[in-house]
Amino acid sequence: MKIVFTAKGKSWDSLMDPRFGRTDTLVVYNEEDDSLSFISNADTETMEHGAGLQAAKKVLELNPDILITGNGPGNKALEILKKSKVTMYVGAGDMTVKEAYSAFLANKLTKFQK
Repeated sequence: MKIVFTAKGKSWDSLMDPRFGRTDTLVVYNEEDDSLSFISNADTETMEHGAGLQAAKKVLELNPDILITGNGPGNKALEILKKSKVTMYVGAGDMTVKEAYSAFLANKLTKFQK
């Protein structure tokens, strides 16, 4: 299973970013080979509009099974994500990436209803 986290850095100990569209980094964890990779999303920081759409497109290009974030995507990004197979979980905004993964495994995050 491939899981994407919205984060403020590039490690398991990075804080989660509660924002979706303007998250600093997309952290990708592949459970099959226990690997982490990092995709910068910093280019959205200066955008006036469309940051959520751009972040949603980046997420879908990664083809994840799960997306874990803080507050969830905005309406426009949500419309794109709804059409995909990705399952979204929210409520991880005050955790590290590792804590968010543990919370997901323990069913302590809220499944975002599409």
